Amino acid sequence: MQVTPTAIADVLILEPQVFGDARGFFLESFNQQRFNAATGTDYRFVQDNHSRSAQGVLRGLHYQVRQPQGKLVRVVAGAVWDVAVDIRPHSPSFGRWVGVELSADNQRLLWIPPGLAHGFVVLSDSADFLYKTTDYYAPEFERCLRWDDPTLAIDWPDLGMAPVLSAKDLQGQSWAQAMAGGFV
Repeated sequence: MQVTPTAIADVLILEPQVFGDARGFFLESFNQQRFNAATGTDYRFVQDNHSRSAQGVLRGLHYQVRQPQGKLVRVVAGAVWDVAVDIRPHSPSFGRWVGVELSADNQRLLWIPPGLAHGFVVLSDSADFLYKTTDYYAPEFERCLRWDDPTLAIDWPDLGMAPVLSAKDLQGQSWAQAMAGGFV
């Protein structure tokens, strides 16, 4: 497994070894021992999620104020621009973001540790997005940052269309509002 660091030290791009030939390919999408060695962590995953979204759908930027979830994310059909925002107040990268294209073609995984907000936008006609989480989904603790907050200034790709957002994501807080609330 190849590990590539990002501008946020704990957020890592993981590239599994892919064995391919004329028949197709094989890859090991998850191995606990290899994951622990690659990330230097010992997290246990408790929930797997699968979402399918149409082109232009933007989900996020989500986080939980209690039961923060680490996420190991990948795309098995299509392509997305995936974003992690560091909301850990004592982190040296607090308030910074990283973005990575994940696709069925590049087979990358992205490790997003607990304490970061997460979101993605679909670049292809549709995308199937899989993620493992280190804690259970707790809607009562979920919060959302605005995807287009000017303070964060995330460089989302230009899709030639307005992003499609859920009602919940349309109500996302600004960075200033989240800071005032202490991310709680």
